[in-house]
Amino acid sequence: MERDEDNFYIVECPNFLGCISEGKTKEEALANIKDAIQRYIVSLKKHGEHILFLL
Repeated sequence: MERDEDNFYIVECPNFLGCISEGKTKEEALANIKDAIQRYIVSLKKHGEHILFLL
């Protein structure tokens, strides 16, 4: 998690390429990335893509 030039918290999920979110607070950013991850997985399933986890 890091802050951008507009003072928003940016969160990235390295296990899911391109899964990025932000929030005005740390709590909001974490809630938003959890939602983004859930939506990412739903989209993968919808399009018949495999869910791969990088360790």
